[in-house]
Amino acid sequence: MKTILVPLDFSTQSEHAIKLAAKIANKTNIEVYLLHMVKMPEGHVDMSSGSDFGIPQSMHYIQKATEKVLHLKAQFFNESITVKYAIRFDSPYDGILKFSARVRPDLIIMGSKDKSIIDELFIGSLVKKIVKNSKTPVLAINKDPENLKIKELVFVSDFKEENRKSFEVLLDFTQKFDSKIHLLNVNTMSRFNSTKKAKQKMNAFLLKYKNLKHSINIYNDDSVEKGILNFSKEINADVIALSTHERSGFFRLFNKSISKSISKKTLKPVFTFFI
Repeated sequence: MKTILVPLDFSTQSEHAIKLAAKIANKTNIEVYLLHMVKMPEGHVDMSSGSDFGIPQSMHYIQKATEKVLHLKAQFFNESITVKYAIRFDSPYDGILKFSARVRPDLIIMGSKDKSIIDELFIGSLVKKIVKNSKTPVLAINKDPENLKIKELVFVSDFKEENRKSFEVLLDFTQKFDSKIHLLNVNTMSRFNSTKKAKQKMNAFLLKYKNLKHSINIYNDDSVEKGILNFSKEINADVIALSTHERSGFFRLFNKSISKSISKKTLKPVFTFFI
């Protein structure tokens, strides 16, 4: 992992995102991009067209936004870290995807305004839209990461081949923090695999990775979300990572009726991958 993109709207939630990016960058010396989007007023075509949001107003806003970005940069990052920033006139959704396509970050970190990140992925939020359409892994965080430890990490997946890319991004992250990754397969009554078959599939998934600090876990519970929560509590996990590749079918297990308990009953941030 060499670059991280952090979209900023100067909210408390986006400050959580920049703090986590700084925590990672200050430890690993990777490059960080800070991006602030300015949404143009309805019907505005050109800044010289006579709109109330004309050139003087836009220049003043850019100056103030730049001052805020530079303040956050100085507040959270060591001088040795390369931090670049950009201010763009576009909608947050379009602007983030366009900028991401141009700079090709390895990870996007976004602050989540919803108390339940899992719920937010399914109610039409900006996080959901970015996760669904980004070719880059997204980390959504809804808590202050000040005291976050990244030692015990749970990776939930169906371990199909299409989830390998998201796993490798996560693996790169865990190696930088010397984290242990706990691979988790949750069995339910409607979605059941024998322990033997599940372990065979997980071991086959891991064949190409050597000296991996990990554990393989088959967990039985009433639902996938309960299994994730209960297992994560048992091992005192620091981070829960969900591989959400839509073609795998695993993403479809999480719908609007999913329990809010995963993110409301745990203070852990949730990695959400959609690759």
